[in-house]
Amino acid sequence: MLKGAIFDLDGTILDSMFIWDTIGEDYLRSLGKEPKENLKETFKTFTLEQAAHYYIENYGVTLSVDEIIDGVNKMVERYYAETVPLKPGIEVFLQKLKVKGVKICIATVTDKPLVEVALDRLGVRDYFSEIFTCASVGHSKEEPHIYRAAQKHLGTSKGETVVFEDALHALKTAKADGFVTAGVFDIHEENQAELKTTADHYIKDYSEFDKFWNSINK
Repeated sequence: MLKGAIFDLDGTILDSMFIWDTIGEDYLRSLGKEPKENLKETFKTFTLEQAAHYYIENYGVTLSVDEIIDGVNKMVERYYAETVPLKPGIEVFLQKLKVKGVKICIATVTDKPLVEVALDRLGVRDYFSEIFTCASVGHSKEEPHIYRAAQKHLGTSKGETVVFEDALHALKTAKADGFVTAGVFDIHEENQAELKTTADHYIKDYSEFDKFWNSINK
């Protein structure tokens, strides 16, 4: 029986992946440096701290790690504060989980202040008992630490806890660690076929709550 749900944020709750498509290059150009590669692909599995170290080591950026993180966050802050929308149907999906007694929290790469400003603006902050970030646990989603921290907070077992992820690499991490997984469709994940076959459950659209609930609790 499903008792806990851990949601990724970008591409899973928020329709916000477009921000991160070009932010790596945009930030570097704001410092007067031209990217030598597709930074979206390079940074795909990075935390913001790892990306900051990469700028310093590979592009000679002389700012500190904290200054770089602050600069990137300032560039994306207005999107979270003003324009980023929810994924269609997610609010009703969350309502139905809550009615079923499922405990819900967030596990995300995005820094907590950005998460909170977006969720507060969109009126869904109260669905989540806590927000865990890669920065707060000190590990990227290439490792399962963030999911374990979220699970401990929820007080549920892995077998009764589902991790919702739109990114294949993150979903693979959760699945390999023994969590139930739900792949969420987002156009920015190019490996959709593999996401669908890897996930225990696949959500093309959040209007499919009954299908999901019946499948996960059969």
